Amino acid sequence: MNEYEYAGFWVRTGAAIIDTILILIIIVPILTAIYGTDYWINQSIVKGFWDVLFNYILPAIAIIIFWTYKSATPGKMALKLTIVDAKNGGHPSTGQLIGRYFGYYISIIPLFLGLIWVGIDRRKQGLHDKLAGTVVIKNNKKEKVTFESKE
Repeated sequence: MNEYEYAGFWVRTGAAIIDTILILIIIVPILTAIYGTDYWINQSIVKGFWDVLFNYILPAIAIIIFWTYKSATPGKMALKLTIVDAKNGGHPSTGQLIGRYFGYYISIIPLFLGLIWVGIDRRKQGLHDKLAGTVVIKNNKKEKVTFESKE
């Protein structure tokens, strides 16, 4: 039986900020090289194929790959956080992780309330976590959360 502590709102926000900075370090020079500096002042929501590829498709693929192989993004790894199955504490399935990613979009629709819910929920689950059946835990062992194994 493993015992863990749920990761709360602020540590998860810190991980998201780290991930955002890393993504920006990669995509800003690329999009500037493709579209020029006018890209950053243009009022269009979608500026073309490369815009969609570098802002939506490739980050989604990278995040799901990190979750699949490391159970965390670089930001979560830096802050010693791990995504686990909410029922047994094991590694979530690929389907759960893909659902979790798309759950982010559902979570932000009502004024980001699905993400803010992490700060209110007793298991620190956002709507995306609830939809996917996942929780985010701190890697340091504590006596707060207990998962039972499926044996």
